[in-house]
Amino acid sequence: MTRQNRTRVVVTGMGAITPLGLSVEELWQGLVEGRSGISRITQFDPSPYPVQIMGTVKGFDPGEYMGEKEAKRMGRFSQLAVAAAKMAVEDAGLEVDESLAEDVGVILGTGIGGALVETEKAHLILQNKGVRRVPPLFIPNLMPNAGAHHVGVAFGVKGYTSTVIAACASGTQAIGEGVRAIRDGSAKVVLAGGSESSVCELGLAGICAMRAVSRRNDEPEKASRPFDAERDGFVSAEGSGMLVLEDLEFALARGARIKAELLGYAVTSDAYHVSAPDPEGKGSALAMRRAIDDAGLRPEDIEHISAHATATPIGDPAEVAAIKGVMGDHAYQIPVNAAKSMVGHLMGAAGAVETIATIMTINEGILHPTINWETPDPDCDLDCVPNVAREAKVDIALKNSFGFGGQNACLVVGRYE
Repeated sequence: MTRQNRTRVVVTGMGAITPLGLSVEELWQGLVEGRSGISRITQFDPSPYPVQIMGTVKGFDPGEYMGEKEAKRMGRFSQLAVAAAKMAVEDAGLEVDESLAEDVGVILGTGIGGALVETEKAHLILQNKGVRRVPPLFIPNLMPNAGAHHVGVAFGVKGYTSTVIAACASGTQAIGEGVRAIRDGSAKVVLAGGSESSVCELGLAGICAMRAVSRRNDEPEKASRPFDAERDGFVSAEGSGMLVLEDLEFALARGARIKAELLGYAVTSDAYHVSAPDPEGKGSALAMRRAIDDAGLRPEDIEHISAHATATPIGDPAEVAAIKGVMGDHAYQIPVNAAKSMVGHLMGAAGAVETIATIMTINEGILHPTINWETPDPDCDLDCVPNVAREAKVDIALKNSFGFGGQNACLVVGRYE
């Protein structure tokens, strides 16, 4: 099917729970204000660990989004996904009834799911109370597909359902796979996005062992420093972002308010290293090129890039190299910002939350800043919208997500015309 006559896919609803707040509006306000959601961990005493900061969700009460009994049967990453999905569906004005249920799908991205949190809880119970006290839902709650299951149950969804596990690219890839499902006729509507929560001692110990995270414990709000020469690693975070994707004709027929169009999508692999990116950014550059080609556009049509930009010493220059390789001289004309400077790295939810921010940029005409940019790095010499938000008309944007395992996913997001 040619690009001219294939099914068009649009976004009609969005929901987000992040370290900046419990809604898309709070997320966007925090991003535009350049406010950091990174803080010292309070869920347990992090003093014994060399890393003591995360981007945690504050004030989240799952009972406000689902029944208390239902919430107790879910892991936290599933709770966050269901809450964000309910916001998105309400925002879309969508009613999933029996006549529609088989044409609605769920595609959720996650890097770890409930594996770390649920394993730690069950192990402590096993040690302290014995085998008979291990929760019967221990295994179901740690399954990566538990989140998609619970989102589906919340709305009675009976159509195409899947879970994407592609590390830090999971959220973006889930949205892209939602686009493909609608294009090929597998669904008319897809609830797509990502969710992640690994705030526990086991998770913290793991990221400390990786030695790829910031140790600025005394200045949490300044710890995540994408593109800055003094960056010392990413800051782990939790949260969820969910979007309602629809077949354009279906959306128009029901009178939906359209927020953006998803024009192009691609995934590739670095085939290089399990945790380090290809320094030349070849795999990520290929994903960008293919996403732009899938949209039927040229690199010079891209007006904004929402970067992956984790603030690691190796990752940021590799992404800049990839952008330059795809865009040529045009790279210096494109504002390239990094939401992770404020929300931290939401892992499997990062791409979904950042896609929401990209759509807000298109609709609001504002580029949120990359905060904590203080010292220029000659290897990261693009316009990163440093420290202060900027007005700008953006019609076409590129969203980059690059995950451990060398998995790359890119989306082209456009203003709906």
